[in-house]
Order: sequence, then C-alpha cells, then structure tokens
Amino acid sequence: MSADAVIRMPDERKGIMLRGHPMAFLVTDENTRHTSMFDWIIPPEFATGRHVHRVQEETFYLLEGECEWHVGDRTIRATPGTFLFIPPGVPHNITNVSEKPARVLMTVSPPGHEHYFEKLAELAAQGAPDPKALADLRNRYDTDQLSTLTTRA
Repeated sequence: MSADAVIRMPDERKGIMLRGHPMAFLVTDENTRHTSMFDWIIPPEFATGRHVHRVQEETFYLLEGECEWHVGDRTIRATPGTFLFIPPGVPHNITNVSEKPARVLMTVSPPGHEHYFEKLAELAAQGAPDPKALADLRNRYDTDQLSTLTTRA
C-alpha cells in the first residue's frame, strides 16, 4: 500500500478487458487498506449469477444503462442514479438487461477484489470458463456462487 494520493485522469486507465468491455481499476490494494473502486462497463445481457460474499461489502452506482439486481428477496430495476450497498451475507446478482453496455461505479471492501477480476478476465479470454475453475476462483476471492455466471437469475 502506498501513502500517495491517487489521481487518475480520463486517459490514464489501469485495468482489464472483460468480455470485450473495459473495467478500470481506480483504486486497489496497492493504494489503500480500505476499499477497491472500479469503473465497470457491463456487456449487454451479461449476468454475474447469484452469489454471496462472506466478508466483502459492495457498493454500486449506475452511471449509464439499465441493470437488474436481485438483492436478498428484492428485485431492483436500476436506471442511472440508482445506488446499492450490499453487506456481507446478502445474496445478489447483477444483470445488464439491455442490448447496450451499462456503466457502474463499484466499490469492494476490503480491497483486493481486482485480483479476482484479473483472473476472471484470463479465464474468460479462453472462452466459456470451466465451471470448476470458476468455482475455485470465486471461492479464493470470498464468493460463494449460487447460480451460473452469465445467465439471468
């Protein structure tokens, strides 16, 4: 972790490509002990699958597009300006329900979830991830998968 301020100008992007769309890493465990922050372009019709985190808490702020979140027993049809805070232990998923990319500002606390996204991008670059490899990856990064990645809930 660095003691320096983090300033990222629009043309200074660090991150990954996930299913052909960028995820910018705005702040990571290299910068802080408290949270990671991502600017995530969610591909059309992409779904995370229902999952739960044992320790991590997440926030999401929808900037562009239309997504559907299942959070606990609730279904939220999110439009720009929708904010969600999801504490540990609450099952949830995210689905881009449109034919256009959606853009989300996301935080994960504690930091380090960027390493999960790096490994996921490597798996996804090889085609549909092997279910066992994906389950192992998610388990290493505080995620219990409850339904399949990339399908609607």
